[in-house]
Amino acid sequence: MTPAPLRIGNASGFYGDRFSALQEMLTGGELDVLTGDYLAELTMLILGRDRLKNPDAGYARTFLRQLETTLGPALDRGVKIVTNAGGLNPAGLAAAIRDLAARLGLPVRVAHVEGDDLTARAAALGLDGALTANAYLGAWGIAACLDAGADVVVTGRVTDASLVVGPAAAHFGWGREDHDALAGAVVAGHVIECGPQATGGNYAFFTEIPDLRRPGFPIAVLEADGSSVITKHPGTGGAVTTGTVTAQLLYEITGARYAGPDVTARFDTIRLTDDGPDRVRISGVRGEAPPPPLKVGRNSLGGFRNQVEFVLTGLDIEAKAELVKAQLAGFDAEWTLARTDRPDAAVQEEASAVLRCVVRAADPETIGRAFSGAAIELALAGYPGFHVTAPPGKASPYGVFEAAYVDAGEVEHVAVLPDGRRRVIQPPDTTRPLTDVEQPPPPLSPPPGPTRRAPLGAVAGARSGDKGGAANVGVWARTDDAWRWLAHTLTVEEFRRLLPETQALPVTRHVLPNLRALNFVVDGLLGQGVASQARFDPQAKAVGEWLRSRHVDIPVSLLKETP
Repeated sequence: MTPAPLRIGNASGFYGDRFSALQEMLTGGELDVLTGDYLAELTMLILGRDRLKNPDAGYARTFLRQLETTLGPALDRGVKIVTNAGGLNPAGLAAAIRDLAARLGLPVRVAHVEGDDLTARAAALGLDGALTANAYLGAWGIAACLDAGADVVVTGRVTDASLVVGPAAAHFGWGREDHDALAGAVVAGHVIECGPQATGGNYAFFTEIPDLRRPGFPIAVLEADGSSVITKHPGTGGAVTTGTVTAQLLYEITGARYAGPDVTARFDTIRLTDDGPDRVRISGVRGEAPPPPLKVGRNSLGGFRNQVEFVLTGLDIEAKAELVKAQLAGFDAEWTLARTDRPDAAVQEEASAVLRCVVRAADPETIGRAFSGAAIELALAGYPGFHVTAPPGKASPYGVFEAAYVDAGEVEHVAVLPDGRRRVIQPPDTTRPLTDVEQPPPPLSPPPGPTRRAPLGAVAGARSGDKGGAANVGVWARTDDAWRWLAHTLTVEEFRRLLPETQALPVTRHVLPNLRALNFVVDGLLGQGVASQARFDPQAKAVGEWLRSRHVDIPVSLLKETP
């Protein structure tokens, strides 16, 4: 007998997401499993610094506070909770949940997954200087905990999609070789892992989304073959459309092969179909054996940074900027001039540009009081109209993220079951080295006819994000004709022309015809990762919107047919 579909909702896309989402998801409709994704590259650095101050810390304390009012309702409704909020201390969070349940008088079976934390062995693994070093574990530890009857499963660093794959594998009885089904669950997990980004949040065509004031969180309804329907609770804000799902599928990926510790999902096989209001079906996903190594996220302290933003107003903006640079020439600084000024402006702020100065050093004193003093001493000795957005303060530490890889046999993946027994999860028997998919041929030639200068975003959506020091920019078309034009027009060369800051960097284009999409990966745009704060947009969240704002020659026929 085929098991019933499995309803998995997500209530957190990052550490700091909507606090009430756990309650909303439990009371808003039917669910079988509720997940919470709290970890990101920057979060691991934050938790690492927390652990330096207190060895008992290292987990997302917000989650524990959320459980105070939701653990009872979850148990009453039979909803399993699976979360990576354990961060660097999943055992500590599991123990804290048991203490909470005891105070509330609730009988709860808590399990956790550990083994991802390689920090103590970082030097031996070639990861010297790591503040945190965590392998990205897969889904089978979670599945083992659920098979043992856990009500709550806490993990450390697992892949985001594993929070969905683990419950699905346990529910449907999948095995390690069920690559297509596992890949389908990975895709569903990737869609819902960032919460309301699947229901209209951060969506390029956001003006088309009804009631976006408070979008609902997403739900994946999985079938035994790995196919799914993405939806949300009735009556919640936002919307689930093929567009919102496409946008999230393109978020923080590279090419057609999306590798994980359990399976490599082929994103070039995904098929999306409209399944009714707020329902999008995902089908056809094919999977392959995972690559042999496990990815490891390594965070280290890179030094100290400080910054000041000088406001330049009115005439001679470039000359004023050069004067400031000359006056602070004694510091090793990075300068960025944002020309936000307009000529003949009726509002003073619109007549002003911002000159940002960032300094870094190993010694905080060098760029602390010394730099702050030197910058502020220019107040009466600098350019006319001198002022700053805020005085510089003390130097603050910044982090460096590096993706590394270790043999899966070096990582002891352990499921600690509700009764305390420890079950070691073995690496997969079958693996396949990761290679790029041969790029498909371009579609038919774009439609002929006259063109008009217009923003690229008039016919294409985009979503961008970060992977370490690289930025990815996914761009998709909403009609077949627009896709034909986009695939021929938006080459790597044109991408670099439209975004001049990428011209000196490696840019790779990946083609995903089923999604009518292109994905560009720009290596080095974000320096050494989000924690290094190399750009004012350190996670590349708005690079896609910058691209959409750039003007190109677009066939008039496409502008007329834009949905």
